[in-house]
Amino acid sequence: IDKAAFEKLLDFVASFPHYFVGSNADLPIVGGSILSHEHFQGGHYTFAMETAPVEKEIVFKGFEDVTAGIVKWPMSVIRLKCEDTDRMCALAGKILATWRDYTDEEAFIYAYTDGAIHNTITPVARYRDGKYELDLVLRNNITTEEYPDGFYHPHPEYHNIKKENIGLIEVMGLAVLPSRLKTEMAILRDAILENKDVKADERIAKHADWAEVIKSKHSDINAQNCDKIIRDEIGIVFSKILEQCGVFDRTEEGKAQFMKFIQSVK
Repeated sequence: IDKAAFEKLLDFVASFPHYFVGSNADLPIVGGSILSHEHFQGGHYTFAMETAPVEKEIVFKGFEDVTAGIVKWPMSVIRLKCEDTDRMCALAGKILATWRDYTDEEAFIYAYTDGAIHNTITPVARYRDGKYELDLVLRNNITTEEYPDGFYHPHPEYHNIKKENIGLIEVMGLAVLPSRLKTEMAILRDAILENKDVKADERIAKHADWAEVIKSKHSDINAQNCDKIIRDEIGIVFSKILEQCGVFDRTEEGKAQFMKFIQSVK
């Protein structure tokens, strides 16, 4: 991921304005399954992140001609809009360069530990309403003793649903879930409706605590609504996973820390 990658994404959108195109990040844990070459993905599809509004407008000094803002989204996203792709790529390159070296210990963001790089970006480009758009999703792949799979990664309490990396498609709001869930959810559905002990069935024991939460929230669960309830609850888990992958919390403190980074881009 570099300024040239942003230029390639916007070149593609200039030729195919009805498509979005994005790139997986370039580091393990926060990247896609392929890190040996540029891993672009695109298509004619409207993801939830695209329709999410800008909740706070921002101005980057020297780039007043580029509309910018923080997107109302579980992850930490800066949206740039401009008719001039060169100007937008110049600003995106500056944001990336700043983020690569950015450390804020209070926010638990470290650019490097033991020489390893942690900060990168998942970018998404599109053409909308007569202007080019570039969403820059800030990523960090640091690990800890408590979270060896990644701190900004699905945490263990949600591994029953998903423990794999969050890549480009999921960043934009579409969950790519493990195929095992299809069988497991069918078994779990029957167990809930028949009031069976979920922990006693090794095929779905990992879902026992989650099943209790579902039953406590939905006392009216029955054969007619069970499938929808389980599907909706999976969606809720996925939204919480996206929040965990956001480098700045969706709290007032987290928003202030996000602005601290924005102000460091010079």
